[in-house]
Amino acid sequence: MNLARAFELLRALDLPSEDYAVFGSGPLLVRGIINSVRDIDIIARGAAWDKALASGELRPLPEHGLSVAAFFDDAVTVGTSWGIGDVDVNSLIDSAELFDGTPFVRLEHVIAYKEIAGRPKDHEHLRSVAEWLRSRPHPAN
Repeated sequence: MNLARAFELLRALDLPSEDYAVFGSGPLLVRGIINSVRDIDIIARGAAWDKALASGELRPLPEHGLSVAAFFDDAVTVGTSWGIGDVDVNSLIDSAELFDGTPFVRLEHVIAYKEIAGRPKDHEHLRSVAEWLRSRPHPAN
């Protein structure tokens, strides 16, 4: 899924922006580090979780010991925690950066998550992040 489609699906959910943030590979997509994602992962709390739970299809993820609300044939999943690593959902949501009015988890948190997860796609994404960071202009000291 490309960035335009991701924003289309995120807007369709109409979740309260103060109670969720896009996690997983979405923050890489919005920054142009990668060109597409398989799906969008969202961490949520409070009103955003309540809305997702009421309108999504609950999917158990026994390998991670949690459940998520799924939307658009699993193109978007919303959960209250993440099964890999010790994720402080409130901190990630509270420190999220807005892109076109949509909250995305800060890049340093995504990097930490992907280092812990260590799946083949995470290694690929970490290489892409390193290349992207090297290509960025550095402020003069």
